Amino acid sequence: MLNKIVIFTIGLLLISGCETTAPKIQQISPTVTKVEEVVELPVSMIPNLTKAAEAYFSPDGKSIICNAVVADDDEVHHVYTANIDGTDIRRINHKGEDACSYYFPSGDKLIWTSTRDYPDLPVGDWSIPTIYPQGAELYTSDLNGNNIVRLTHNLHYDAEVSVSPDGEWILFTRQVDGNLDLWKMKFDGTDEHQITFTDEWQEGGSFYLPDSKTILYRAWKKEFDEARAKPMTIFTINHDGTGLKQITFEDDETNWAPHPGPDGKHFVFVKVLPPHNFEVYMMNLETSKQTRLTYNDAFDGFPVLSPDGNTLLFSSSRNAKPGDRSLAPFIMDISSLMK
Repeated sequence: MLNKIVIFTIGLLLISGCETTAPKIQQISPTVTKVEEVVELPVSMIPNLTKAAEAYFSPDGKSIICNAVVADDDEVHHVYTANIDGTDIRRINHKGEDACSYYFPSGDKLIWTSTRDYPDLPVGDWSIPTIYPQGAELYTSDLNGNNIVRLTHNLHYDAEVSVSPDGEWILFTRQVDGNLDLWKMKFDGTDEHQITFTDEWQEGGSFYLPDSKTILYRAWKKEFDEARAKPMTIFTINHDGTGLKQITFEDDETNWAPHPGPDGKHFVFVKVLPPHNFEVYMMNLETSKQTRLTYNDAFDGFPVLSPDGNTLLFSSSRNAKPGDRSLAPFIMDISSLMK
């Protein structure tokens, strides 16, 4: 979610039952990546959300949830929902500072990250791993921000949250003693399980594939925690911690913010091109073919595919005024590329 995670400034937003040892990466020979260049398809900005990013579609594809500054009293970013035409904007939470958020597949419940219960803790920084906000907890609510239920209870960083397509599992990143790992728990917050157990990798930005068993995520080597530009790699893993598979093989490049499509074959992600150009790509898990989707010198990131796979939702600074680094949500019809 930050997939994930500061929203409004552009930088590299890098942002029991399991084995208790690091899983082995499946030994497969890296294929030669095929990159298909196309002219950028038409894009349009979702109106009325000029400072909003890391947006995700509702299950019916008609609405989005995002982190935004909209109301006059928004001193920090909070969770909002809106129709994809920019109408019916609703603030879900107004306490503390919010980050990653997601819809449950039922469409009637939301999950989001917030520091709302720890107003006296140091603010930290959502984009610097060494000072991620501690006390960032996970909450659920209805579509109006009512009936709030707190699911996690600790002083750790619990964020980068998503929900399995079958609605059974909540997937998130937890930071303990500086180590970032993937965790899962039941939809009601019970039965927490740690998925990854690595000392050298920092895992996060994870989402289930349509089978609700396979997880797509990105990771960087812990040695790069302090680096502004982090080389990052995309992996898949079974949610029981087995079957780890490396998907991208450009060890010195940044492959960030993957999000799976509904066909279980395609996913979108961000590649950072020299010198610091964030662009959105789509990749085929079966053929390794990569297709570049955005062509703009501005920041393009946080890509998401719609429930029907025909629309790309992403955050960009392309419409910002000179000197303004604010992000806004944009959509692109990619149905012609999915045939």
